[in-house]
Amino acid sequence: MLNKTYANKLCEIMVKNNLDAMMIGPSVDLEFLMKYSPQLDERFQALFFLSDKRYFYISPELTYEEIRDRLDNDVDIFKWGDHEGFVDAVVTAINRYKLVGKNIGVNNGISAINLIDIQERIDANFVNGHGPLEMLRVIKDESEIEKMREAAKLADEVMGETIGCIRPGMTERDIKQKIEELFMQKGADGLSFEPIIASGPNSSMPHYCEDSRVIQKKDIVVLDLGCKYKGYCSDTSRTVFVGGITDEEKEVYDIVLRANRAGEDTAKQGVKAEDVDKASRDIIESEGYGQYFLNRTGHGIGISVHEAPYIRTGNKQILERGMAFSVEPGIYMQNRFGMRIEDIVVIGTDGPQVLNHFTKEIIVIK
Repeated sequence: MLNKTYANKLCEIMVKNNLDAMMIGPSVDLEFLMKYSPQLDERFQALFFLSDKRYFYISPELTYEEIRDRLDNDVDIFKWGDHEGFVDAVVTAINRYKLVGKNIGVNNGISAINLIDIQERIDANFVNGHGPLEMLRVIKDESEIEKMREAAKLADEVMGETIGCIRPGMTERDIKQKIEELFMQKGADGLSFEPIIASGPNSSMPHYCEDSRVIQKKDIVVLDLGCKYKGYCSDTSRTVFVGGITDEEKEVYDIVLRANRAGEDTAKQGVKAEDVDKASRDIIESEGYGQYFLNRTGHGIGISVHEAPYIRTGNKQILERGMAFSVEPGIYMQNRFGMRIEDIVVIGTDGPQVLNHFTKEIIVIK
């Protein structure tokens, strides 16, 4: 059964965006509406939600029973088998619901190759539906914020305990495994993303994805981690120093910390998303490190670790109460080192609510 509150809100968003239907494949969007998202494989399936609040589902035979249990008995499910392919089922459904020639939004759970096969058989205007669907969940209610608060608390605890375990001779992989172990012990649903442990020169790569380097006696380590708690994500970053810190490293860390605080202080109702980015970016640029600030200042977070609002230059979206996003300025100097400090912020009635509380003071591991 669809969540009626979210379904009604989606209907309003679709009407505003002149969309007659939305095709929603396996994704956080589907999970948000149905509390269900199937195991991913190559078989096409999707919820079609219409602007008049009707809906139907295209399902492989393999998942039909699961889908039937989750939808009202009067909801049409168009089933297809491996021996016949999915397109005929979609054509039958589109014709029955008179969607030929209509505007159909497509979410990011629909693969490009499947959409191409559909377009070859169906005369409709398929458009990018990702943005409208993100607007469905961009404002968090108090129950959602409370889950995010708990997820952030778990992330803070794991950050502290992980940092306490770091020693020269460990690998980045060892630290990753410790993070996962701690989250499971503390009751998280799972990780919200694979942790980033970037040490030494690897720290200059914001989304470093390897993990084989050994921690040295004198090193910098960037930790970026988060979990899911009751379906909602956390995400936080800290930079720590093994065996000591140089004057240059202290200077860079201070700049990143001031940029983080400036962004968080700016995060209030009525300001633009780009204003938060500018507040952080101005600090780093004024100190001569602007060319090393490679990323946007932040991204929205909720049931997905990356969603609207995006805290970047050019985004004029007005921040509203209940929006949640990261503030994560960084400085990344290729082949030398990088640093990042990241918290999650919720726009509150009386200003920004920072969900992460783990210290941002310099930590030197002896």
